[in-house]
Amino acid sequence: MGSLTYMDLPGTDRPAGAVSLGQLVDWLSSFRDAVHEHGAYLTELDSAIGDADHGANLIRGMDAVMAALDPAPPTAGELLKKVGMTLVTSVGGASGPLYGTFFLRAGAVAGDATDLDGDGLVALLRAGLEGIVARGKAEAGDKTMYDALAPALDAFESALGGGSGVAGATRAAADAAAAGRDATEPLQALKGRASYLGERSIGHIDPGAASAALLVAALAEAVD
Repeated sequence: MGSLTYMDLPGTDRPAGAVSLGQLVDWLSSFRDAVHEHGAYLTELDSAIGDADHGANLIRGMDAVMAALDPAPPTAGELLKKVGMTLVTSVGGASGPLYGTFFLRAGAVAGDATDLDGDGLVALLRAGLEGIVARGKAEAGDKTMYDALAPALDAFESALGGGSGVAGATRAAADAAAAGRDATEPLQALKGRASYLGERSIGHIDPGAASAALLVAALAEAVD
């Protein structure tokens, strides 16, 4: 996979700043814990402009994910694809297909990697976001999870380009995702269930953006 991966070969050390397979599992575990902790809040957000099930759906899905990852697959690609398939088959509503597609696309890019440098991590996350766009047709300002994920990845890439390590870049991404989440509050929803409400969707944080911000924060926690 070229510069995208660092393989655990005999006699070689994982480069400083590389993200290990174990840290990817930690990321998913941290996200599972976050949706449990904030599940009621996510459902409260969804009750205002959606179907009032976002938190419950993600809790069920991430519990299924962590059960499916025991034991964890041996490569990042297999790991992320298993996450994606589990979410697609276990989560209802829009969140299952969207998050499932995110991880399936990310896994396709990760391939046989067992460690990822910063550019490799950006590549798989960017592929995941492109999968969400392909499935949901969301754009910036539509009041969706895209509004948290897109600025997060831009901040990640900018931090890496400025010489930051992977840990610092993921922290910058988490901050940008949180800001993107909050910026959905004054927007009118143009995609998804919330779009049916028209102007009544204004004044509410998008639940998908809120859970996406948790996903990026969990990544920063696992890498750090």
